[in-house]
Amino acid sequence: MTVADPLARLGVRVTSHGGELRVWSQSATSIELCLYDHKDPNWVYKTVPLVKDAADVWSVRTRSLTPGRRYSLRVTGPDGPRDAFDPSLALLDPYARGLVRSGHDQWRSVVVDEEFNWNGVGKPNTPLDHTVVYEAHVKGLSKINSRIPENLRGTYAGLAHEKSIGYLKSLGVTAVQLLPVHAFVSEQRLQKQGLTNYWGYNTLGFFAPHSLYASKAAQAEGPGAVLREFKGMVKLLHEAGLEVFLDVVYNHTAEEGRMGPTTSFRGIDNANYYRQTAQGDYVDVTGCGNSVNTSVPAVSRLVLDSVKYWANEVQIDGFRFDLAATLGRNADHYYDNQHPLLTALVNDPELAGVKMIAEPWDVGMGGWQTGNFPFGWSEWNDRFRDRMRKFWLRDIKSIRENGNPGDGVGMLATRIAGSSNTFAQQRGPLASVNFVTAHDGFTLADLTAYNVKHNVGNGEANRDGTDNNMSYNHGIEGPTSSRTIEQARRRAMRNLMGTLLLSAGIPMITAGDEFGRSQKGNNNAYCHDSELTWISWDRRTWQKDLWRTTQLLLRLRRENPALRPVRYGVFGERTPSASQMDWYDAGGDSMSIADWNSPENRTLQYVAASTPEHEPFNRILTVIHGVESPIQVTLPVHDGVTAYELLWDSSVDVPPVHHHEEPPARFLPGQVVDVAAASLQLYRAV
Repeated sequence: MTVADPLARLGVRVTSHGGELRVWSQSATSIELCLYDHKDPNWVYKTVPLVKDAADVWSVRTRSLTPGRRYSLRVTGPDGPRDAFDPSLALLDPYARGLVRSGHDQWRSVVVDEEFNWNGVGKPNTPLDHTVVYEAHVKGLSKINSRIPENLRGTYAGLAHEKSIGYLKSLGVTAVQLLPVHAFVSEQRLQKQGLTNYWGYNTLGFFAPHSLYASKAAQAEGPGAVLREFKGMVKLLHEAGLEVFLDVVYNHTAEEGRMGPTTSFRGIDNANYYRQTAQGDYVDVTGCGNSVNTSVPAVSRLVLDSVKYWANEVQIDGFRFDLAATLGRNADHYYDNQHPLLTALVNDPELAGVKMIAEPWDVGMGGWQTGNFPFGWSEWNDRFRDRMRKFWLRDIKSIRENGNPGDGVGMLATRIAGSSNTFAQQRGPLASVNFVTAHDGFTLADLTAYNVKHNVGNGEANRDGTDNNMSYNHGIEGPTSSRTIEQARRRAMRNLMGTLLLSAGIPMITAGDEFGRSQKGNNNAYCHDSELTWISWDRRTWQKDLWRTTQLLLRLRRENPALRPVRYGVFGERTPSASQMDWYDAGGDSMSIADWNSPENRTLQYVAASTPEHEPFNRILTVIHGVESPIQVTLPVHDGVTAYELLWDSSVDVPPVHHHEEPPARFLPGQVVDVAAASLQLYRAV
């Protein structure tokens, strides 16, 4: 005998007899459904009371809840220190599938027709070890792409256009990860400054797509058409073999602090939806004014239901959870890596195969949790980011300025091999999402061109954005006419992109980095909806060369399983889908303890051999040289290796094009080769 789920079917369900609305609130004393006239969105033509059950679910059935109907809630309740009831407010249904604006700061929920024909198109189900994430903004990606019809630029349909899809496919990424597309609004502070929240980390509703990213035609038709355009985008990307990940913001909402706008959760049950002290002060571990209280089972369930909706009804392949540490905090506000929500997201059978990625920190006490999420999660690896920047940028700066090399190659090698010192053996290298840049921070090009942030245009007197950039301008701040500095910057970009794409783990590229996009030194461009943040399609020769380099690196990653192990190797054991790694110094000898620990030793070679499980045996050699003077390296004599074929050299501006009649250059084990200043080389060992 199965026990009925008391929290099932929240929100509106349309039936042949009209619709049923179910809303959870433990603290309310009455809830009223307000139905609006089709012609006048502000005229309440009918109100119906909701009835509460033993599980604190309020419900109502009415024939008026049909697709296209606008509705809101009026909620009454006690006046305690943690409550915020105001029956004069028209509140949004937390589970609303569609939202529309009604006046300057008023919103209405909308009943949506969710019918859609997927025509048998399913999810690509790209294996995690083949996954390459491309972090992009729906609007920014196609807004100024002249190859796309003007009415589709900057929209869901623009991202689904054959020119956008063709670009992503030819580059070689496997998943596009979209900055927030849940319905959102700009913060009140930004509105007063005449700025907008471009990134979208300020969610209004967790079930409705952001309507302003739909084409004008879909917006005019209403939320049902917006949802269809969104699903149509997913379907076309899936047909092309591309997965769709969503960056989701469940840690806080657009209701901001206690004095912020009350649009939904605060007015329905403030005491339960938000983390508070007994006196009613918000416990803000997000830095955004409020923190969603996932220690309350019904609130945790809201997040789980939203993820299931997008994964199953909208066919989304994966999720990147913003400030995910907040979601794992218990009733005492401490992080618990066995929090029921964190474990449910990776264990619920309805989410089988969906990729879950944590941003594993927030700004509260004990908020930095990289490596401390449950089995089944992948995490943004900020330690990988910082180590790559330090080795290729800050250490080079330090050597130039005072001869101090900073660190040697030891800690770099750990990151390249999959960060086994951060992630548990059971989780393996695919727990690490490796990145050098993200939407937040300098672009790849700006990392090499600016020593400090230039955020004056954000309206906060350059106080916002991190000061810990680990960047290096190579001698001049910003644009330069110096050919020498430009060459050093471009080589640094290739070195950073190369180590990202040749390391164990799941790589993430920020849109535009593949061709060296700049934001003019702004490392927090969240409030700029302009050509500063949109992807340019007008590219200079060096940018086309960098794009081809990125494309080549992605192809080499695909073709060489040794670069993308699934498991960590165990010394003395044969581990399927692990890579056996052997480390050598510049002379071709095995690395000594002194070599590993010496700051002066910044040259390293390693042979990585795959342990076949699903793909043929493969073995590669990577040479890393982190000093700005050339060196001669003796290629290692390694069991079973008869030759090394040079696949890529980061010192070369234009990547090689290998044809069958023009095989790559071959070198013998023990042979001495020239390695250029501050560069990487990749060989196939045969």
